[in-house]
Amino acid sequence: MPGSMAFERDNIARMHGYTPGEQPQTGDVVKLNTNENPYPPAQAVLDAVHGVTGEMLRRYPPPRASGFRDTAARVHDLKPENVIATNGGDELLRLAVTVFCQSKAGQPQGPGGMGETDPTYSLYDTLAEVHNTPITRIDLRDDWSLPDNFAAKLNEAGCRLALVVNPHAPSGRLEPLDTLRSVAGRFRGVLLIDEAYVDFAERDALDLVRGDEAMKNVLILLTLSNGYALAGLRFGYGLGHAELIAALDKARDSYNTDVIAQRAAVAALESRDHALKNCRAVIDERRRLAEALAQRGYTVYPSQSNFLLAAVAASGASAATIYQSLKAGGVFVRYFDHTRLRDKLRITVGSPEQNDALLAALDAL
Repeated sequence: MPGSMAFERDNIARMHGYTPGEQPQTGDVVKLNTNENPYPPAQAVLDAVHGVTGEMLRRYPPPRASGFRDTAARVHDLKPENVIATNGGDELLRLAVTVFCQSKAGQPQGPGGMGETDPTYSLYDTLAEVHNTPITRIDLRDDWSLPDNFAAKLNEAGCRLALVVNPHAPSGRLEPLDTLRSVAGRFRGVLLIDEAYVDFAERDALDLVRGDEAMKNVLILLTLSNGYALAGLRFGYGLGHAELIAALDKARDSYNTDVIAQRAAVAALESRDHALKNCRAVIDERRRLAEALAQRGYTVYPSQSNFLLAAVAASGASAATIYQSLKAGGVFVRYFDHTRLRDKLRITVGSPEQNDALLAALDAL
């Protein structure tokens, strides 16, 4: 046998893969690093899961999650053909890259690729690298807002798809609806607005895909992971023009969402009031935690999400040191080794008890 042999494609061999937030397996930690909801899902969701029978598991699930699509269409004032159900929001992202972007072997940039802000959700790069599609990164302004020439730069690079997470991750900033409408109107490709954290925000962007003025090139990503406290379920969905949804559906995995997840997802949307009540509790804690961090010398950026981005004081310990010290004490937050983020920590807003434990740990450092 030869000494070593690489079987993967060259672009896969070059990439590092996505790095998720740490998932400690012990329960005696304060976990504020992956933006999970600190409150449980609605009882109706648990009842739906418990109601799954052996006969349901024996058979394949509805391939397009028709029951969920009907429910989501009703909740969001759309039609079922405007909805696609996916295995988490991440599958929708993968579908969008696969369907709308070209693969350009050996070219880091070029026409047919994907555009994104910098910084942004790091999985975007991983999905583009897997597909071997060019990536165009466009710097956000100092306040984390989109630059005025965002659409022009996308067009200049020949991008076929642009990904904008709104509220932004990791800053939590919410982009105005008029700005998103302007970008979509000028961009020659598909604008995917990733609203993974929108349940904690003042408004959403659904008007861009709803009614007579719906934009044909806008796709909105929603998920049950955060606002609905169902991160373990892995259920997301996309909303957009029927032609966009039909194109994505052609590349969707067969039976991509299972019968348990479909039933739980329907129950979650039908219990939306429960989810929004929990979101309001998180928003209240977000305000309290931001004030407490500011009192301790942190610069906290305005957030419309369930996390805060906080810059450490220049005269104190580095963000990396604080992150490691907290981790050693069983308190997990997120640190990013990125040019604009190395002096900052991203902190999930937890329950009052979790937030108090974080603050006590910071005071003890």
